[in-house]
Amino acid sequence: MQWLDPRNDFLFKRILGAEENRTVLRDFINAVFEDADEPTVTEVEVLNPAIDPEALSDKASLLDIKARTADGVLIDVEIQMVNHRDMEKRTLYYWAKLFGQQLERGDDYRGLHRTVTINVLDFSYIPGQVCHTTYAVREATTGHRLTDLLEIHFVELPKRQEQPPRRARLAQWLLFLTTRREEELEVLRVADPIFKRAVETLEYLSQDPVAREAFLAREKGRQTYRADIEGSREAGREEGREEGRQEGRQEARKQTAANLLTMGLSVDQVAAATGLSPAEVETVRT
Repeated sequence: MQWLDPRNDFLFKRILGAEENRTVLRDFINAVFEDADEPTVTEVEVLNPAIDPEALSDKASLLDIKARTADGVLIDVEIQMVNHRDMEKRTLYYWAKLFGQQLERGDDYRGLHRTVTINVLDFSYIPGQVCHTTYAVREATTGHRLTDLLEIHFVELPKRQEQPPRRARLAQWLLFLTTRREEELEVLRVADPIFKRAVETLEYLSQDPVAREAFLAREKGRQTYRADIEGSREAGREEGREEGRQEGRQEARKQTAANLLTMGLSVDQVAAATGLSPAEVETVRT
């Protein structure tokens, strides 16, 4: 059987964000929290289990997982396979949206709950070799944590070999997300009921024609985005090369103008011969 890639955000959401897989999502969240020495959660409610079919072909759409714990903590889990080079702004924006949606006009700020984002990245982004980093609001000199209301995690999959997570459970999750080897998935399947559920969900989706079609739609959208970005970069490189060529031609004309001036030609004559303006010729003479 050809296993589909769970790093695809459609599959990731189907495996962790489906209502019937809440225990799987809770286990993943707890693996991240435990690795950061944060308190684990006892229960999670998925706030957005549905997937809009129109979003599958929209390369700009976000298929994240929003959840709420039993004590009101809000958590947003997102996986990214393409480096948009703006993850700091992106994660702060989505954190702020989720945090701000808690209050209606006139509500007391004391009703705000801790809000956490977990960014799983299929590329290296944060400086250093640590694969799991955690950010909070702290005083720059003393390190005092102002509040626990904001917490942002980055889990970078390429770094799992360089510096694995401190805790084994998160390491197991990173293996699940990155391996396509039957024997390794089988080891995870027999490890415990949570991974049995995750692997069997992936197995089912890998064989389901509808899921495969949705998977391919997301892959196509990502490939289109990459092609657009590469096209823009190539256009920029070509524009830069053309600017360089123009600058080179301009410098050559100026050098010619300088030579003609030393031969006693007038400014107007040099301008006519080189295509420079009289003012440009004057700058050469000075």
